[in-house]
Amino acid sequence: MSQYIERYQRRKLISSYFSVVLSIALVLFLLGVLGLLVLNTKKLADHFKEQITISVYLKDNAKPVEIDQLQKSLVLAEYTKSAEYISKEDAAEQYSEDIGENFVEFLGYNPLKNSIDVNLKADFVSPDQVAEIANNISSKTYVDEVSYDEPLIELLSDNVQKISLWILIASAIFTVIAVLLINSSIRLSIYSKRFIIKTMQMVGATKKFIRRPFIWTNIKLGMLGAGLALIALGVLLYYVDQNFPELQLFQDYLLLIALFVVVFGLGVIISWASTHFATQRFLNLRTDDLYY
Repeated sequence: MSQYIERYQRRKLISSYFSVVLSIALVLFLLGVLGLLVLNTKKLADHFKEQITISVYLKDNAKPVEIDQLQKSLVLAEYTKSAEYISKEDAAEQYSEDIGENFVEFLGYNPLKNSIDVNLKADFVSPDQVAEIANNISSKTYVDEVSYDEPLIELLSDNVQKISLWILIASAIFTVIAVLLINSSIRLSIYSKRFIIKTMQMVGATKKFIRRPFIWTNIKLGMLGAGLALIALGVLLYYVDQNFPELQLFQDYLLLIALFVVVFGLGVIISWASTHFATQRFLNLRTDDLYY
């Protein structure tokens, strides 16, 4: 009978430890993801800005030397990330693939124009700057039209700062929630041992002596949970970097190391503080209050 009780208590203890580690790992992982978003908000915004294309359509009578000079001048411009020349034949071939039909044969001629697709650097993607750049390019006599998505640029410019602010607010709120959730998990695990704490106190053990094993145990659980969270965070980082290499997430490795240290530190500090205050609460309770 005693062996059965001992096995039951051991399983219950392991289950309690597992729930604490799992809750710490999940909360710290989500907190780490928010941290990554905060650190990479500008990169994400710049990535989307640099996907916006200015299409410079050329007149049919534009000379090859003029086209070549324009492309070179655009490549060398301080605002240009890339400038690619697309002939009307290439454009027609791509458009035919998109619609699944050879429209040139149907029409009998190619209505498209030679063009240069220009992607701007993120710092120059704002309504006023893009409009100025477009006007300068369209002033060329051999340029027929300059086209870009003006509403999208305005939307990006208006919302980038708002999104950054809301991410910071969400991070602050989630940090508080993370502390409360980890604290709640640790308090529940200590609550199950409240009678052991009071018994040790009644036989003369000091508060510091009683707290020490609980604090050390939960610090180890916090370190284990933080370690699992960092492994999951590393896997997520690797996956995103493989699929979106243009974000260059591993470029600022010092910031990533700092983030990992902060996440790990939070796991240890929150575990220590929660255990300290939870054991202190039960140490200060009267014996009769332990039943409520």
